[in-house]
Amino acid sequence: EEFLVEISGTKVTITCPLTADNIKWDPSGKTEDDKRKYILEDHDSSPTTLSCSSGSDKHELYLNVRVCANCEELDALTVTGIIAADILITLGVLILVYYFSKNRKGRVSTSPAPRPRGQKTQRPPPVPNPDYEPIRKGQREVYAGLESRGF
Repeated sequence: EEFLVEISGTKVTITCPLTADNIKWDPSGKTEDDKRKYILEDHDSSPTTLSCSSGSDKHELYLNVRVCANCEELDALTVTGIIAADILITLGVLILVYYFSKNRKGRVSTSPAPRPRGQKTQRPPPVPNPDYEPIRKGQREVYAGLESRGF
């Protein structure tokens, strides 16, 4: 035989396991017409010891429950629906990412990059300014004045 405890917001309802009609609760408080149900309105989550008795039969309960005023109650079907929707949305995003990444042109591959086709011998780019042309065999005297001078 066990107590049945129901929590809704800050309201806690305790049902005594005794089936007699003359049930007395300690501490005395608000009960329903059934007398088996004891109601704690605006419970503050503090631990409480309750007992219900009928004649010489007595049952005690140490109540330590957390309640909150702003909590919302969700049934199992709602929670299951939320989880299923989350999984479906995640799978949809994964499929979209896979589809769009598969069709990308510039994919990264592990194979070495192919060499550019063209001439086999590479020439340096053309000289932009004739002042920077390389020294030719017959023109060394033009650059003779650039020798380092001793100090």
